[in-house]
Amino acid sequence: EVQLVESGGGLVQGGGSLRLSCVVSGFTLDDYAIGWFRQAPGKKREGVSCISSTDGSTYYRDSVKGRFTISRDNAKNTVYLQMNSLKPEDTSVYYCGAGQETILITAVTYTDVTYLNLPYWGQGTQVPVSP
Repeated sequence: EVQLVESGGGLVQGGGSLRLSCVVSGFTLDDYAIGWFRQAPGKKREGVSCISSTDGSTYYRDSVKGRFTISRDNAKNTVYLQMNSLKPEDTSVYYCGAGQETILITAVTYTDVTYLNLPYWGQGTQVPVSP
């Protein structure tokens, strides 16, 4: 059974840091690229970052560049999102998703991934950022 399970969310003060984890099962990180997405209250789900399944290349939307870092641990089948210098506008539910690399790389820049055709999604983890 394929599963993606996010964890690491929680209330954080502006300027603070969090590390989110996405543990995958039922496939390996060599099989699919993994992306992080987020959905703020009243807004569409948007792309945040993704990491290649082949060479580990990383991609970010402009608003998080220099603050967020995506990485992976193949031995643990886990992808991380280190989030530093958090801002109240980063407040969202954060999701990880698995799919074709070319789709995810493009989706990082999307502000609406409602119709994104990804085969697998996690259930999300909440990240509220206080002023």
